[in-house]
Amino acid sequence: MMDLVVSALHNAFPSFFWTGFYRRVAPSTLEVGPSQGTLGCSHIEFGKGVCGTVAATQKTRIVDDVHAEPNHIACDSASQSEIVVPVFVRGKLAAVLDVDSTAVAAFSSTDQHALEEICGWVGAALEGRALGGVIVVE
Repeated sequence: MMDLVVSALHNAFPSFFWTGFYRRVAPSTLEVGPSQGTLGCSHIEFGKGVCGTVAATQKTRIVDDVHAEPNHIACDSASQSEIVVPVFVRGKLAAVLDVDSTAVAAFSSTDQHALEEICGWVGAALEGRALGGVIVVE
C-alpha cells in the first residue's frame, strides 16, 4: 500500500524528484522503503538529516532550500527543496514520507496539510496489517 501512495504522488507532480517512505526499523533508525526517483539513503539515524529530524521531533518539516540547510543529507544535487511528514501507527512513529523537488520552495502549507492527511490514512491502514519491517516502539 505504501508503494501505491509513493507511485501516485511521484507521478502526479512533475517537480517531485524523489518520493518515498523511510520506515522505522529500530528504536532510532529509519530504513528506505518504497520509493521512486534516484537512489536514496539506505539508513538514517534519528536526528540526522531532515528525515531523521522529523523522526526525532515527530513534526512535519518543509525545507525551502536544501543547500542552505546545514543538517540536510545530500543524496543528489538535483534536489532543491524537501518536505518530510511523519506517519503514526497507534500513536507511535512508524515511518516518514519524504518528498524532494527540483524546484526551490516547492512546498506550501497546502502541501503540508494534504500530505499530513495522506500520511494519516497510511497510518490508519497500517494499523490493521502486519507492518512488514516497520517497528512501532512502545
